[in-house]
Amino acid sequence: MKEGPRYKLALKRRRQGKTDYHLRYKLVISQKPRAVVRKTNKYILVQIVEFDAKGDKVIAAAHSKELSKLYKWKGYGKNICAAYLTAYLAGLRARQKGIKEVVLDIGLQTPVKGSRVFASLKGLLDAGIKVPHSDDILPDEERIKCGSISKWAQDLKENNPEFYKRQFSKQLERLPPEELSKHFEEVLNTIKSSFSNISLEGDRQ
Repeated sequence: MKEGPRYKLALKRRRQGKTDYHLRYKLVISQKPRAVVRKTNKYILVQIVEFDAKGDKVIAAAHSKELSKLYKWKGYGKNICAAYLTAYLAGLRARQKGIKEVVLDIGLQTPVKGSRVFASLKGLLDAGIKVPHSDDILPDEERIKCGSISKWAQDLKENNPEFYKRQFSKQLERLPPEELSKHFEEVLNTIKSSFSNISLEGDRQ
């Protein structure tokens, strides 16, 4: 370990590779709530967080586990479709708490155009939350709505049924993958109807 009067030990979370304090500082000085998007091997978590000197306060949040528990989602909990729906749900909950604008916090994740992180961003925008962004980084509508998965699954089912069964073995236990696009719209409409007290007209950015 380095020693000497000029050596400064990095903060614990920085040493562990969990927090980029330089990035966090820039987000905090914006004085806007942060939309914290995190992903695990199975799920997506979106939290609307306000800074507090004693510890960040979570104002609103949504976990992709909730999609299946509350809204009968039958797709996976970690794909682009689930990322969008989870963030959309978090965005509506944030609006109920009076939150209108946030900044996106992706932590140490590498920003990749069209990724799950930016599908979450699109979900927040469509829920009526203002977030500084460039439209170039957002996934296209077909991917967000599971259209690309449904088309690919239908093609495999018709032309390579054995591979279709292997590729979608887990999904077939819940719902045929070619039906995911239609199912996505049903779940999205169910979420909207559960927040009927919030006007969604003209909210899309």
